[in-house]
Amino acid sequence: MPQTPEPFDLSSYIPYRLAVAAERTSAALARRYREEFGISVAEWRVLVHVSDAGAVSIRDIHQRVHLEKSKVSRAASRLEEAGYLIKEVNGQDRRLLALRLTDKGQDLMAQLLPIAQAFQTQLKQLLDSQLEAFDSALQVLMEDDL
Repeated sequence: MPQTPEPFDLSSYIPYRLAVAAERTSAALARRYREEFGISVAEWRVLVHVSDAGAVSIRDIHQRVHLEKSKVSRAASRLEEAGYLIKEVNGQDRRLLALRLTDKGQDLMAQLLPIAQAFQTQLKQLLDSQLEAFDSALQVLMEDDL
């Protein structure tokens, strides 16, 4: 006779709650970027990383922003087509391409970053006295090899 599993409360399951919280938070910000600037979450992550790093390869972006390499490549291509990025051949290895912001991309980042910073401030205010504990817990989860 098959064993009846114990009841499982998905709403209290930590991985589920983290995923839902991350999706809701990301979607709220992504909606603004999509409506105001026509960019996706992947494009936002690529733009921010290129803006921060200067010239950077798709492989480096993939490792830093936790997106599949194909999503990073597609996002970079769309951003290049829109005139926000340029691809340059790496001087040391011609097989590698480095991405760099164009002037138009820098102008876009100048508009995007204040929105991101305001959203960050909003989240900090929402979490208020729980922010420090929340940040510590996230750090543990992000550093631990689960």
